[in-house]
Amino acid sequence: MSFFKNKIVLVTGGASGIGYLMGQKSLQRGARKLIIWDIDEDALLTAASRLSKMGFEVETDIVDVSEPAQVQEAADRVLQKHPVDILFNNAGIVSGKKFDQQSSDEIKKTMEINSLGLMFTARNFLPAMMEKASGYIINIASAAGLTPNPGMSVYAASKWAAVGWSESLKLELEKSQTGVKVLTVMPSYINTGMFAGVTAPLLMPLLDPDDISTKILDAVERGKARLREPFMVKLTPFIRGILPAKIYDFVAGKIFGVYDSMNTFIGRKKKEE
Repeated sequence: MSFFKNKIVLVTGGASGIGYLMGQKSLQRGARKLIIWDIDEDALLTAASRLSKMGFEVETDIVDVSEPAQVQEAADRVLQKHPVDILFNNAGIVSGKKFDQQSSDEIKKTMEINSLGLMFTARNFLPAMMEKASGYIINIASAAGLTPNPGMSVYAASKWAAVGWSESLKLELEKSQTGVKVLTVMPSYINTGMFAGVTAPLLMPLLDPDDISTKILDAVERGKARLREPFMVKLTPFIRGILPAKIYDFVAGKIFGVYDSMNTFIGRKKKEE
């Protein structure tokens, strides 16, 4: 029997991209209900309509995960009806600029959504999970949380914070024998439009959204605590740990081209464009 059978699943940033795919695949694996949080009302309506037509039970809410009061109010509405069994902390943004070109608002928003937003959301659903001694929190971080990368310094900072928090939370919950699991997902660039224009580093092709979303759900099924994709990302901590900084920078920058990958970044076009 699938781990997802009869589970209540919530996905933040779930109206599009891999968030939508993870929600859809959860339902296809037997989830009883999918709750989608997003800030894009039109995308929410489209996602809910599409999934409902497939015969699935879907609930949506407009939630900005960077606003703790908004998160708490939305979480309370959910918890008044039922606990959440599986939480996909997926909402994220990127501002692909050099640090000196970032505005204070851009820096603040990136950190709030990509790191604090995960914490705010998990904090509201974790007590109910701990009370029933079961639950799974999946935090979508990034390979950018494992290595520096010019052109995405603030994004990398937010993902380093996400990785550190997520893996520490996992250990806390294990140590206290809560029964709640945590999966930290660290993918390289995913071909969803969010990183449109990036140049894929050597041996690290753009990840297919359908493929990586399936691998994430498979990792949940197997009870994994960490998922890094593609293969070279799995090696990144080891390589960075054994090489002197200058040699690592040469290997990552000159050989694999990681440090030039954002030079061609365009990003997802805004609606008004």
